[in-house]
Amino acid sequence: MADLPPLREVIARHGLSASKALGQNFLFDAQLLDRIAAIPGDLSGKAVLEIGPGPGGLTRALLKAGARVTAIEMDKRCLPALAELAEAYPGQLDVIEGDALKLDHGELMGEPFAVVANLPYNVGTALFVRWLGGEAWPPQWTSLTLMFQQEVAQRIVAQPGGSAYGRLAVLAQWRSEAKLAMKVHRSAFTPPPKVMSAIVHVTPADMPAGVPARTLERLTEAAFGQRRKMLRQSLKGVPGAVDMLEALGIDPQRRAETVTVAEFIELARALG
Repeated sequence: MADLPPLREVIARHGLSASKALGQNFLFDAQLLDRIAAIPGDLSGKAVLEIGPGPGGLTRALLKAGARVTAIEMDKRCLPALAELAEAYPGQLDVIEGDALKLDHGELMGEPFAVVANLPYNVGTALFVRWLGGEAWPPQWTSLTLMFQQEVAQRIVAQPGGSAYGRLAVLAQWRSEAKLAMKVHRSAFTPPPKVMSAIVHVTPADMPAGVPARTLERLTEAAFGQRRKMLRQSLKGVPGAVDMLEALGIDPQRRAETVTVAEFIELARALG
């Protein structure tokens, strides 16, 4: 393990502070960061993609765990601190300056990879939906271990019937297994965010046969886009969906939040 100066010292030396515009909140607790890096299992020699490493707190834990890390960072201020980490762990860290939303992660990695990231709050959901999308399955990523605002994390693992259950839950659960791995108190961050955080761990599962991903995405967009309305209203814009509800024995007077993941799959398969 490389002999590194404390992260607070690195941040002070480089004059870094968390940028609100970039959704940054820094974690300094080395034990907590080690626990996060352990969630995906043994990372020794494994390829890991990290988004928004900032000054490199989680990056340190991943490198210490033996991972080969590719880190995407768009904040130029953090690059010198990350360069020091790359020097301390020769051949283990590749830092890419850029916007993670604009890069092809599969092409960048070129092999199966785990994603481990304390995601910037302002891009977390968009990246998550992107990783879960597409017709190709299983995906190139082997697992997602992601820090979100606790409210978002709860939406990902939610079950039908409650206000947290929505599009994110269906997209995360229809061909993956999603669980809440750890809660992180706001006081663990610098500066402390206004909300609590939580880590979600997602692993790919078998994809149900005959279900086009795009059809399911369209159904959930429509159904939860007007979640207060009955399905017969919210799904009017999806050709054939309302008629198919009745054919499948799904009451069109129900609201989206009562429809199970299995029922959405059944509807998407019938329409597909």
